[in-house]
Order: sequence, then structure tokens, then C-alpha cells
Amino acid sequence: MKFRLSATVVFSSIVGYILGSDNPDIKNIILLSVGGILITGCANAFNQILEKPFDKMMERTKKRPLPCSKLSLYESNIFATILLILGVFFLYQVSPGGHESCLFALLSILLYVLVYTPLKRISPISIFIGSFPGAIPILLGWVAATNDFGLAAGILFAIQFCWQFPHFISISWVLEDDYKKAGFKMMYGGKKGRYPATISLLTSIAMTIISTLPYFLEINYLSLSLYSVIAAFILGLWFIIRALKLYISISDKDAKSLMLGSFVYLPIIQVIYILDKYLLQ
Repeated sequence: MKFRLSATVVFSSIVGYILGSDNPDIKNIILLSVGGILITGCANAFNQILEKPFDKMMERTKKRPLPCSKLSLYESNIFATILLILGVFFLYQVSPGGHESCLFALLSILLYVLVYTPLKRISPISIFIGSFPGAIPILLGWVAATNDFGLAAGILFAIQFCWQFPHFISISWVLEDDYKKAGFKMMYGGKKGRYPATISLLTSIAMTIISTLPYFLEINYLSLSLYSVIAAFILGLWFIIRALKLYISISDKDAKSLMLGSFVYLPIIQVIYILDKYLLQ
């Protein structure tokens, strides 16, 4: 189930729910958390089922249960299907937007498993496609709380969508040799260089600009105080500098720095939004 990854995804869903709710319900948060863990675990399980032959070839993945024959494909498919059914069941109980949340969850699984996963061996466009299911969790949480999709949800989605590019490009950069062993084509331009670094830099700039928009626009349920927009801008500038260093140096060291920075940026920007709503508004 790749629990650490699932927990990160669920955190984004909870953030979306809290931001979209005037009075967050602990029951809904629990349902969203459990359902999110199960749905994300389901997607990860199906991903590993499809990539079993290739996981054997990579150092990072060769000790997973399927390549090690600790689980059969039959057992894995049954397990993933049970996760899917239970995940949808829990998400459906969330009020008022449980039905819509289930639809977004199913869309995310379909894109991740049936489109993103096979595309990884065909073209780096997989990163673009994978950015959609990667950004859906915060949207799922928002819709669960509001039963509505609007500009606020679009901004939250866009931040996480743009974030996917420097995040996955830097990961692909650091793990390029391992990916190549299994035939994964995850690097824009086909190799480490200025092209993928440029995409990382431009999307980092776009992400930072989008993160400040709630201060300048009148948006229901989503606004930023002056203190928070400054904090969001400084955080974004910190991230942009990491992307700029990679653009200048084209080095593995700066790619790893950008990768680690991406793990820090997303939860902090989301916490800034939450603190602003409940402490500074």
C-alpha cells in the first residue's frame, strides 16, 4: 500500500476538507482519512501488479512483495479490489460531498493505473498525465466539504498540479539510472539537462504565483492575509531558488536538493493556508 505515500496523499485531502469547511466534523475527517488511505493503497497496489516484471529490475523496487514472490498476482488483485470497495464505501459516507468525492477518487485511480502507469514506459508525458491524479486529493477533500467546485478548488488543485513537475522531474533525475534499467522514460528530453530543469523552474514560478492569488482575489472560503501571502511568497521563492540552481548547474546534487525541497514545500504551504483561515481571518 506504500503507507508513507498514502499518508501524504491523505494529508492533502484533509487539508482540502478543512479549508472548505466552516466547522470541520471529526467524523468526516476520519471517514476521509480511512477512505483516502484505502483508495490510495488500492492505486499503489494495482500499480505494483502492472509493474511486477519491471520492479524486479530496479534496486529501489526489487524487494517489494510481488517481485520477491511473497504475494501472488491473484492475491494482490483480490487485496487491491477489497481496498477499492472499502475505500469507496468510507468516502461515500462523508457529508455533504461524499458522492462527488467517490467520483473523484475513481477518476484518480483510473488515470493513475490505466493511463499514467503504462505511459511511464512510453513517454515523459506520463508526468503531465500523472499530475492530474496527483493533484486530485486536495480537490477531493474540498468537494467533500462543500459539495461544490469553484475558483477556490481550482487554485488548490493548480498549486498541487504545478508542484508535481519539479517533484517528479527531480525524482526521475535522481533515479534516472534505476528507471532506465526497467525501461521507464520519465525524463523530459530523454536525459538530464536544461530542458527538464527549465520545466521545473517554470512550473515552480507558476506554482508560487498561483499560491498568492487568494490574497488578490475575492474568493469564498479561500483568502489570505498580508502575513500569509508574504509567507507563501517567501516559501515559493525558496523553492524557485532550488529549481534555479538545478537549471544553472544541471547537477545531481541540486536535483536531490530540489526533490527534498518538494517534500517540504507542499505540506508547509497547505499549513499556511489552514493557519490563515483559522487564526488570522
